[in-house]
Amino acid sequence: MGPLSARLLMQRGRPKSDRLGKIRSLDLSGLKLLSEHLDPKLLCRLKQLQELDLSNNQLETLPANLGLSHLRILRCANNQLGDVTALCQFPQLEELSLEGNPFLTVSDNLKVSFLLPNLRKVNGKDASSTSSQVENLNRELTSRVTAHWEKFMASLSPEEGAKKAQADFVRSAVRDVRYGPESLSEFTQWRVRMISEELVASGGTQVLDADIQERSSKTIAAQESMARPVALKRPDDVPLNLSSNKRVCTSTLARVEGSPVGADGSQPALKLEPLHFLQCHSKNNSPEDLETQLWACAFEPACEEGHTGATSQTVATCGGEAVCVIDCQTGIVLHKYKAPGEEFFSVAWTALTVVTQAGHKKRWSVLAAAGLRGHVRLLHVRAGFCCGVIRAHKRAIATLCFSPTHETHLFTASYDKRIILWDIGAPNHDYEFQASQLLTLDTTSTPLRLCPVASCPDTYLLAGCEGGCCCWDVRLDQPQKRRVCEVEFVFSEGSEASGRRVDGLAFVNKDVVASKGNGLGTICLWSWSQTWVGRGSQSTVAVVVLAWLQWSPTKLAYFSLSTCPADEGTVLCGDEEGNVWIYDVRHVLTQQPPLPAAPQAPTQILKWPQPRALSQTVTKTMVNMVVANPTFTYLAALTDSNIVAIWKRH
Repeated sequence: MGPLSARLLMQRGRPKSDRLGKIRSLDLSGLKLLSEHLDPKLLCRLKQLQELDLSNNQLETLPANLGLSHLRILRCANNQLGDVTALCQFPQLEELSLEGNPFLTVSDNLKVSFLLPNLRKVNGKDASSTSSQVENLNRELTSRVTAHWEKFMASLSPEEGAKKAQADFVRSAVRDVRYGPESLSEFTQWRVRMISEELVASGGTQVLDADIQERSSKTIAAQESMARPVALKRPDDVPLNLSSNKRVCTSTLARVEGSPVGADGSQPALKLEPLHFLQCHSKNNSPEDLETQLWACAFEPACEEGHTGATSQTVATCGGEAVCVIDCQTGIVLHKYKAPGEEFFSVAWTALTVVTQAGHKKRWSVLAAAGLRGHVRLLHVRAGFCCGVIRAHKRAIATLCFSPTHETHLFTASYDKRIILWDIGAPNHDYEFQASQLLTLDTTSTPLRLCPVASCPDTYLLAGCEGGCCCWDVRLDQPQKRRVCEVEFVFSEGSEASGRRVDGLAFVNKDVVASKGNGLGTICLWSWSQTWVGRGSQSTVAVVVLAWLQWSPTKLAYFSLSTCPADEGTVLCGDEEGNVWIYDVRHVLTQQPPLPAAPQAPTQILKWPQPRALSQTVTKTMVNMVVANPTFTYLAALTDSNIVAIWKRH
């Protein structure tokens, strides 16, 4: 599609007229329009236009001077918009659709609410709750910027120039004034800059009222801000359409009980504060649902290049027919995806590079979710939609795992006793995936946990299975595309015989593996490199044990353990009593032989608290899985009673 013409506008406009000035409704959807095709000189002739449909095009920006001052309804769904500040030119706008723009975030949603005071609906939903949130944020930011101004002016010496001081104030305010969750930082910094510039322009004598309904000069301020470069999207940006299907319960406890029980007493207990207890997977959002099983959770990775291994404070959880994405700081459910009839067992993140129609490269996170039906759903979390389904297995999928070195390579492990390596590929311009199968790995029992070998993830894959711990060669330069287990690992103590279930598996660092389920009441730490060197040509190999960790003596299975690889020394595991066992194993890994006869005690045990906001029937619960982000700032735990618990480390 080339530039618009007056003839095309009259053909697609309503009511039918030979004069552009009489058109009130215009449908320009599905024309593959680029931003440069929107000619302001032509469109400004639509003096009476009230409704404009630009959906299903290829727009990355909206021109700033379209002159459509009477516009009340605007549809821009399914484009590639990356900024919303140009919307300030439509002060009468009442309804707006922005769904399917994958590069917009929750901060853009707040900007829309601030810029358009008459807005009643966004994406078909009532906009009043977002407006109230923006009003509260704006009031607090105005107060903080004013306080910063007073402190800043008091610190100036008489000889400092006024213009330089004012410029320095704006920079310092943007740098130092903080409020709200990290996921909203793009919006808050945008507003701090605007408030600071307004304050400087008034000489400090007045600050614009924080009441959104009384901001008469905000449009001018927004237009001025458009002249500045648009900030890059943060790696933890979240979807534009916040889900209303959530129930957040905040704990009233000040601190969870900790038990520092390290053997030598040298490691103090971590200070972990319980922040939120959520029942966001409840059937029909019922607070009485304490039966939905929650199975897996994973923190979102950084999606900006050059930040490998970093994570945000955003965690994905799955259980029942829903996948939820949660901001750990606020406890807000940022997005909820439901698949009726499904039961999700596993989630895994990756960060992909997407090339837009205009040739621009962008990074965004993709969440893979799978379960009972054997299908993998690829969710574009920031935009809030499912952009692909892989019919991976005929039976349920137990677990998923992305390759740490190839962002598009995904392992799926199923109850059909197969592990398949997929290349999900890069999405096309319509954000659709075309997955291809690379390898099939046969198992003799159901695979429960997948773990690429940390020191050589492109060469070997470990799996904890119902029948033990197995290893496969996954090199893609080998001709055989269907392979059997190359090595089975067994454990040396008397109770550790071949064929014992391994339901917990993770690398503590590049060499040390933590595994669970192969012995009651213990977690085993063993060396991959030492075990592999001693393998020879054997198909069954005893692992080289470095240490045993004391754990719950329960006979119940499927409590998944996790580690913090960036920390290289933390092991986490829940139990049947609702406790979280925390081990700092750095001292264990450096100790010299012989190994202690008794298993090493945990550094700390977090006791399950009873938040007053939850039903009093939740007195005991099993913690199926617990994970922390690599910096161990946040910890998320899943229970068998439909509760997501989030702690923060201090």
